Amino acid sequence: MRKIPPALAFLAVASVACGADKLAGGDGTMYLGGRPNHIFLIDEAAEKVVGQIPCKTGLPMSLQLSEDRKRFYVESVSFEDFEIVDLASRKSIDSFTLREGNKRTRVLSFAADPLNRFLVLGTKTATKLLDRFETGPTTLLQYDLGAHKVTRTIPWPDGQEHEFMGMHFSPDGNLLYLFGEDILILDARDFKVVDKWELSRHYESGFGRISVNTFRDLADSLGDPSNELNEEPGFVTSLFTVPDAVNNRRIMGVARVNLGQKSMDFYALGPEAPVSFTLAPGRKIAYGLYSDIGKYEFWSFDLANRRIDRRVEFPGRPRMSVKVSSNGKLLYIYEAGNTIDLYDAATFKYLRTITLDADMTTDLFVIRGK
Repeated sequence: MRKIPPALAFLAVASVACGADKLAGGDGTMYLGGRPNHIFLIDEAAEKVVGQIPCKTGLPMSLQLSEDRKRFYVESVSFEDFEIVDLASRKSIDSFTLREGNKRTRVLSFAADPLNRFLVLGTKTATKLLDRFETGPTTLLQYDLGAHKVTRTIPWPDGQEHEFMGMHFSPDGNLLYLFGEDILILDARDFKVVDKWELSRHYESGFGRISVNTFRDLADSLGDPSNELNEEPGFVTSLFTVPDAVNNRRIMGVARVNLGQKSMDFYALGPEAPVSFTLAPGRKIAYGLYSDIGKYEFWSFDLANRRIDRRVEFPGRPRMSVKVSSNGKLLYIYEAGNTIDLYDAATFKYLRTITLDADMTTDLFVIRGK
């Protein structure tokens, strides 16, 4: 029987041990749009690209995951073209545009009906004339996905036009929430106001009104892929700020919002800081990135004990975002460029990098299971 040299035997054992000890992110799939016109599929366990979904309408700039997690609604870089991508078949199954003749209609915001029947679109139309473009008002439209046409112009509930309007459906699709200074609640059948949540009122004596950085942030938090997959339907947990009139500053805290009950559980953490926020699986921990010129930090939030857990400085990027792996053990640093850096969520230690063959252009989605 041939003997294996001790040195080679040691290397073999070390290699097996290293592979066994490799910290992995889970068994999910990562999705994100990239140049020139496709969506990357990345296997979490293998940490490599395992497929691409071509987009018919060009470069994808925004992905919205459907309530049943079976499709993406994709908005192109033109802000005029949409398509629907089926995750099971990995194919684009439909597309549409509101562009017609000399009229160019851009979609500024949108929300997908949870039953995949229609979209509500916040649009603005520019008509090309001989010597100029004539810009119309911002308009809310209902687009029927089956009939492939606009079926309704929705009047502004407060009688005031909004350039950007955050919006989100209730999980059952019965209500549509519009986010402004307050939250307007519409019946999704006729789009009439049935309730109003006046967040503009002071939360409690001594504090000013609670707000996110802008009203769109709340809608973005509700639609955020990581938070949505790790959050209870109809809830959102995010960073909010309130003015501290006594010390002439803004106070940052965490609020858990129950849209159905119009209730909010808020607690302060400290002075306002330029930090992001994303939930981990289990909703007991959240992570964020502090980003200032020349200074980048990982933050972890202990939600169970209502405190900031850790702040660790690291060599970050001028533009970056963070998502949590499907098992909560890794942090993915992405945007912009073509790399996703992997960090240990427990120690914030850099581990390795996934390199794509094109720059990414959309948010990163981490969906558990194959």
